[in-house]
Amino acid sequence: MTNNLAYAKQLDATYEIPSMRDEFCVTEGRIYFDGNSLGLMSKRAEQTLLDLKDSWQNYGIDGWTQGENAWYFLAEKIGAQMTEIVGAKKEELIVTGSTTVNLHQLVATFYKPEGKRTKILADALNFPSDIYALKAQLALKGYDETHLVQVSSKDGQTLDENDIIAAMTEDIALIVLPGVLYRSGQILDMARLTKAAHERGIVIGFDLCHSVGSVPHALREWGVDFAFWCTYKHLNGGPGSSGALFVHEKHFGMKPGLAGWFGSDKEKQFTMSHTFEPAFEAGAFQIGTPNVFSMAPLLGALELFNQMGIEKVRQRSLALSDYMLQCVEEMLDGYGFTICNPMDHQRRGGHIYLEHEDAARICKALKERHVIPDFRAPKGVRLAAVAMYNTFEEVYQCFAILREIMETKAYEKFSNEREIVA
Repeated sequence: MTNNLAYAKQLDATYEIPSMRDEFCVTEGRIYFDGNSLGLMSKRAEQTLLDLKDSWQNYGIDGWTQGENAWYFLAEKIGAQMTEIVGAKKEELIVTGSTTVNLHQLVATFYKPEGKRTKILADALNFPSDIYALKAQLALKGYDETHLVQVSSKDGQTLDENDIIAAMTEDIALIVLPGVLYRSGQILDMARLTKAAHERGIVIGFDLCHSVGSVPHALREWGVDFAFWCTYKHLNGGPGSSGALFVHEKHFGMKPGLAGWFGSDKEKQFTMSHTFEPAFEAGAFQIGTPNVFSMAPLLGALELFNQMGIEKVRQRSLALSDYMLQCVEEMLDGYGFTICNPMDHQRRGGHIYLEHEDAARICKALKERHVIPDFRAPKGVRLAAVAMYNTFEEVYQCFAILREIMETKAYEKFSNEREIVA
């Protein structure tokens, strides 16, 4: 049986890949299982943020070119730290903007409607912000929402790659899909989808917000045209930390759809010419001046991440979520929970997803007992045991507390409505 504390402690003592919990600012007495929404702060991330604050204090304007982490090339330097995480060359990566801003940039660049090919293919389960951006880009090109094709889900939780491929028809000009679905945590087969798109002459890109830092990628090997992601979830970059994007080397020299001075060739940026001369590599897709303090924690966070390595992160993450699912089956049987994430390792991302008719009030009851889950309307509970700082003991404690909440019906004192930030 796995539903006892001794077993969980034994796993922590003997599992082959230890956590890096001591490197993080962990609040004792609190179980934090919301790292797929906002990762915890590491001590190194805190230090690099302080270091960049000091560079402003010590150098003033000269901080752009002086100091260990000069700001002028900071986006490239941090991008280079992500090469192993996403499987790309450093020249194909840049840290810039935010998820949605980067999506706008990439769609403005790669969406080129011509002849029959005027439509964008997405899915019906995607994060709303992506859909807002795609509709806005269609409108800018003079097309209405009928030109956005959204592949539906058979079960309301997952997508079938066969359905996506079947939707890659002759009228599709661009495809934008998630790497991992934000609710169910399903991993899409990005390699297969990319191959199928290219066989049909379609450009394809991926939103990796819920996959970067939780599963390995091989973007360059797969031939993905572009990708974009946030850095505050599994990468632990802090609230509002700068986003990142990937553009495959085969597209180098392509003029960005949205021009801005930080996308300039670095050698010519300060000539102040009114003729935009973009950088040749991924740096061309920057728009405005980098948000240095929103990038600074990533220097330390990614150093720590690369010390553990993405393969070990993935292995430990799966072990933790396997144990979570065992606890659900053994400790919550009969309490009305439904497991809605894929069970297979090849299909499951970095969190588990449960549904319950009283999900919102159950999440509130968990928080009252210092367990931090994530509620997703209308009835979803996401729980992420993060490889770098969560433990098997915390998994057991979480489900012991959840079982007690269900047994005593302690959740009934709360309203079954979401809080402002779910």
